[in-house]
Amino acid sequence: MQRSFLVVGTGRFGSSVARSLFDFGHEVVAVDRSEEALSDVIDRVTHAVVIDATDDRAVAQLGLKSFDTVIVAIGGNLEAGILATVAAKAAGAKYVISKANSRMTARILASVGADEVVRPEHDMGHRLARQLATPNEIATLQLGPDHGVAELETRDRFVGSLIDLELPRRFRVQVIAVHRGDEIEVGPTGDFELHEGDRLLLIGRNEDLDQVRDYIDG
Repeated sequence: MQRSFLVVGTGRFGSSVARSLFDFGHEVVAVDRSEEALSDVIDRVTHAVVIDATDDRAVAQLGLKSFDTVIVAIGGNLEAGILATVAAKAAGAKYVISKANSRMTARILASVGADEVVRPEHDMGHRLARQLATPNEIATLQLGPDHGVAELETRDRFVGSLIDLELPRRFRVQVIAVHRGDEIEVGPTGDFELHEGDRLLLIGRNEDLDQVRDYIDG
C-alpha cells in the first residue's frame, strides 16, 4: 500500500531516507531551505519544494494532515530541528519522526512533540554491537516504533513444548514460525517441541522481545 511522506531537510540522512522511500514506491515530498541541497533528490522524489520548515506559516501551506509521516531530518542545527518539529505538530502532522545527534537533543525533541526520535549513528552502532554480542539473534524486523518480529536461536532454556514454555503468558510474545534445518513449521501448535538450535520467529512488543533475548542469553 502506497503511503505519503514529507521529508524535511535533505542532507545525507534526509536525502537517503527520501530516495529510499521513493524507491519503495511511496509518495515522497522533500523540502529544504536550500535549492542546492534539493538538487541531490529532485529526480528521486515525487515533489521537491524550497521552503523554510521553521516558518510555521509556510509549513501550514504544505497540508501536513495529508501525510502519513513527517520526517524532520535536520540534525546539525538544534534550533531548526526543534522549530521544524513544533511547526509540523502545530500544522496537524499525524506522526513526526525527528533526527537527533545526541541524547540531550533527543529528549528536547521528544518534549516538544516528536512522536519518535532517531539517532542514526547511535542506533546503527547499537545494532552492530548487538549483532556482534548476541550471535544467537538472527534477524529483527521493526513494525513501527513499538512492535517487531525477531528470529532467535533457541538454547536449553527454550527446549520443550510450546504449551509448557507458555511464551505468551511469560513474555507476551507469539511464535509465528520455527525453522529447523531445512524445514519450517509455520504457526506451530502448542504440542510442538522446540529443540536446542531451532530458529524461533517471534512477534511482539520490542520491549518484550528484548526480555526474551535477555532470558535466552542469561
